[in-house]
Amino acid sequence: MGMTRFACFLLFTLFLSFSYASITKESPLSIGQTLSSSNNVYELGFFSPNNSQNMYVGIWFKGIIPRVVVWVANRENPVNDSTANLAISSSGSLLLFNGKHDVVWSIEETFASNWSRAELSDSGNLLVIDQVSGRTLWQSFEHLGDTMLPYSSLMSNPATGEKQVLTSWKSYTDPSPGEFVGLITPQVPSQAFIMRGSKPYWRSGPWAKTKFTGLPLTDDSYRHPFSLQQDTNGSVYFSHIKRNFNRSFLVLTSEGSLKMTQHDAKGWVSKLEIPANSCDFYGVCGPFGLCVMSIPPKCKCFKGFVPQYSEEWRRGNWTGGCVRRTELHCQGNSTGKHVNVFHPVANIKPPDFYKFVSSEGAEECYQICLHNCSCLAFAYIHGIGCLMWNQELMDVVQFSAGGELLSIRLARSEMGGNKRKKIITASIVSLSLFVIMASAAIGFWRYRVKHNVSAIISRVASQGAWKNDLTPQDVPGLQFFELKTIEIATNNFSLLNKLGQGKTTRWGRNCCETSFKQLKTGQKGVHE
Repeated sequence: MGMTRFACFLLFTLFLSFSYASITKESPLSIGQTLSSSNNVYELGFFSPNNSQNMYVGIWFKGIIPRVVVWVANRENPVNDSTANLAISSSGSLLLFNGKHDVVWSIEETFASNWSRAELSDSGNLLVIDQVSGRTLWQSFEHLGDTMLPYSSLMSNPATGEKQVLTSWKSYTDPSPGEFVGLITPQVPSQAFIMRGSKPYWRSGPWAKTKFTGLPLTDDSYRHPFSLQQDTNGSVYFSHIKRNFNRSFLVLTSEGSLKMTQHDAKGWVSKLEIPANSCDFYGVCGPFGLCVMSIPPKCKCFKGFVPQYSEEWRRGNWTGGCVRRTELHCQGNSTGKHVNVFHPVANIKPPDFYKFVSSEGAEECYQICLHNCSCLAFAYIHGIGCLMWNQELMDVVQFSAGGELLSIRLARSEMGGNKRKKIITASIVSLSLFVIMASAAIGFWRYRVKHNVSAIISRVASQGAWKNDLTPQDVPGLQFFELKTIEIATNNFSLLNKLGQGKTTRWGRNCCETSFKQLKTGQKGVHE
């Protein structure tokens, strides 16, 4: 009976150890061993990228080949000996030792606890827990790598300067920190950035209740996995809250792309990747430049603006942006007619450097900007309220659909000038059409005249040829005489030599006289 009870107790202990395995002072994690989450979705252990000599402690999806690593502890300090281990120190901290028992990596915190353990939660979060109180002393979700898992968050606390960011790997096989960082800003409303070093590489646009305004075409399957919360202290939390789908993640690649991936029965499926278009890159068209998402994408200046460097603009170097064609002369506080107007542009990703003014309606937003001379543009966005800009408009994109309505302040003459330009253009077009039609008419008339003359000449020539070819043999009984012979015989057509004259009328006499005159001026040969 005693042996049976002992065996049952041993099996129960092993079962608990298998289901809720943890790292303690007495049981460190060595190379070749792994620590699994209770739902067997995640696994922690030592791995070597690309089968190199460098060993890292990481978390990956359990049972999925090829391995997808979602967190790395010692990114900058790999170990390369087989006796390294991950253990809990006597002070309750989590440490990575090499074969010489030197500390290679630690959570950099010590606790007043001699009884702590490290375990892997079902969400993929590595936890250091006080075994007495059950309080979480440290967690990997507050020290992100290049990947966001469900329930993890990007965070920014302006009061303390604390941040939780994504940092890309240096390369596909090197998990040390790369040059790209993904972060959330503490401004109101918040927006996400991918930074390349100290420079913006991609920007999401301000958050509008359920989505980023710079991603207007994403459907519910993309939006709903995320949540953004800002507290009264200004701290902002952007969380991946995808439920009922454990195997999904958002990763910042070593090339600077942000990819959302999910695993289904067929394998990994890419659901979102940004940047995906040349217009997605930050400030590609420069200040006051507008990147149009056409095929291919192109830059243009806002109405009332012209390229700052025309030659460079024509060459396709648009980073210099645009400058205002007509300077503003603001009379925002006057009660008379305003010298400025607002030109609306639709389907816009709101520019950077905005300022949140109020939650009032669109008309109030317009009035506030109109009477503020420093306000260069405004937008009323559902889910946000009124945003205004008092400096250059940077990183503006125009989508084929979706986006927001941005109203830009212009000198009134820009709008009038546009009407004059249309009138001048219409006049030039009308005059050009008239000249073209007149030229065509004259050309057609000349063609007809030339054609008719040619026809007449051809007909006359053919008639002359008929007379020249006619011989006495052609008409039996017809005798031909030379004109000179007839002139001699008639004494130059004298009336005294006329034959068979009877009584004639005035008309008949005139007709005969005319006929004799025609004979005088006729062809070389005539017939009687």
